[in-house]
Amino acid sequence: MLDADPSSRVAVVGGGPAGLIAAERLRAAGLAVDLYEAKGSVGRKFLIAGKGGLNLTHSDPRPLFASRYRERAADVGRWLERFDADALRDWARGLGVDTFVGSSGRVFPLDRKAAPLLRGWVRRLRAQGVAIHVHHRWTGWDADGAACFDTPEGPRRIRPAATVLALGGASWPQLGSDGAWAPLLAAQGVEVAPLRPANCGFEVDWTPHFAQRHAGAPLKPVVLHWTDPVGNPRSLQGECVISEYGLEGSLIYAVSATLRELVECSGHADIALDLAPGTAPEALAARLARPRGGRSLSEHLRRTTGIHGAKAGLLREALSPEDLQDPGRVAATLKRLPLRLLRSRPVAEAISTAGGIHLEALDERLMLRARPGVFAAGEMLDWEAPTGGYLLTACFATGLVAAEGAIGWLRGAPTPR
Repeated sequence: MLDADPSSRVAVVGGGPAGLIAAERLRAAGLAVDLYEAKGSVGRKFLIAGKGGLNLTHSDPRPLFASRYRERAADVGRWLERFDADALRDWARGLGVDTFVGSSGRVFPLDRKAAPLLRGWVRRLRAQGVAIHVHHRWTGWDADGAACFDTPEGPRRIRPAATVLALGGASWPQLGSDGAWAPLLAAQGVEVAPLRPANCGFEVDWTPHFAQRHAGAPLKPVVLHWTDPVGNPRSLQGECVISEYGLEGSLIYAVSATLRELVECSGHADIALDLAPGTAPEALAARLARPRGGRSLSEHLRRTTGIHGAKAGLLREALSPEDLQDPGRVAATLKRLPLRLLRSRPVAEAISTAGGIHLEALDERLMLRARPGVFAAGEMLDWEAPTGGYLLTACFATGLVAAEGAIGWLRGAPTPR
């Protein structure tokens, strides 16, 4: 059934942050807005992401902030000119949610919770007149150009005055972002880069004994060493976690884009871990060379270097029993323990997604060149960001830019070149 007269209304498809902020901006411009969400409630990934503390944005100065988006820094930088980290904090304050800057520079709500912010936001949207339709799964357009949805009451078709798509990437599909939109847009002539995992873990060929014994163990602090795709040596200190399949955690996520590229190029990524940051290999070797007496190797290692648990287990993964008796070899390995990452984990397990709609397939208003009147925002677009609040900030920014693009298009503003 085709809805009677939605032609004066704007449709926002997707109830994540990009879609919600787009709906808010459209409504503030006096437009009638319908927001369609496939699941039974909006903001599900937003809530889960904030379960351990909602990292809303980051306090980096603007040029450094924009640089986090790698090859898309210039594009994202333009979006941030319209809505940046400070604007996001002001917006949250408008909902009664004050924020603070943590020791890492990350920005959190004072109570660190996502639920109060989301509840207040949805309540305000409804009060402003945004109509929220849940259990509406977008399935593309029919031959007559109407937007189609599957609903509990059966198929539904609408012809809105303009549409903002904010359907997310393909990570955490159980929360609604499953990437099913990609082939639908590709069929319309929209260039879409394959969706790939971002901020993800990587697989390592652990021995069964090591995986069983140490899965879930943190490695901190450690320094990660790698060589980037153009041959430059890189390093970064932080924390990661041993998993049954390999490595995950903030340190791995921070460089996951580069590691993924190395795997795609070479079939693997070779890294090294410094398990004893701040201690020179010569000092470690001297300590390890002290008489052991009747102590076991594990106890000697713990007493002389502080290395134990999972870090000691990694040594045993890397060295033969004979090499473990050589203080110099052990010290060198503690400083540069080699690991081969075999592949990234599936996109469904990743925190976020790389790939999506080529930015060249959009004009400056984020309108699809192949589909005038249809705008796109959020993780659907081909950019990626590390964890730390950068992803969420850019999702907000693109939602706002797309909404303002739709407003301008509806009011007859000239098409940007």
